[in-house]
Amino acid sequence: MEVKKTPKADLENKKAIFLQIGLMLALALTWVAFEWKVDTAKAEVMETVAEATADEEMVPITNQETPPPPPPPPAPKASDVLTIVDSDEDFDDELEIEDVEADTEAEVEIQDVEEEEEEGEGQIFMRVEQMPEFPGGMKALFKFLSRNTKYPTIALENGVQGRVIVGFVVGKKGQITEVKVLRPVDSYLDKEAVRVVKSMPNWIPGKQMNKAVRVSYNVPVNFKLK
Repeated sequence: MEVKKTPKADLENKKAIFLQIGLMLALALTWVAFEWKVDTAKAEVMETVAEATADEEMVPITNQETPPPPPPPPAPKASDVLTIVDSDEDFDDELEIEDVEADTEAEVEIQDVEEEEEEGEGQIFMRVEQMPEFPGGMKALFKFLSRNTKYPTIALENGVQGRVIVGFVVGKKGQITEVKVLRPVDSYLDKEAVRVVKSMPNWIPGKQMNKAVRVSYNVPVNFKLK
């Protein structure tokens, strides 16, 4: 059966018109594309803003210098420390006063050394080039203190013991002056420790730049019961 179309419904007659319309649209789009203009001022502003933002975000890398280490602390003063002289012979570094009967025949003469007027003047050094020394050295010092120290009877009866630190000044001529208790234990023990220190013979004076000077010195006296 043959399909019949009306002349108005037949699109073959309008094919040429559609082709012309399509070519005109294509030509118009091409012309618009060539004539399209971009605002260069806005583009430059946007580019500048973008560059400024990038520059702000870039943080320069700097090398931080390491601060120098602090200076070492000064060496502690050894004024309150008993100076020990190196010796090949072994001896105890602490004086122990035991409960023994004192030798009545060997009495200790307590010499009250009077300070000369010139001894009261001048600087007292804590540390010098040549420290003062007991005649015979440290071993002789401990031996002297051990033989001449008497344990107080009252402290012995009460069972009191301990270590008394006695400080004194060795004068320019070796005199023992300004004796005082730096670390007390008991009034009777302290008094005996001061007495025996005052009874020491003159020391070899300390020297600074080959000149005799006054030097502060400390001695421990240990009272111990058995």
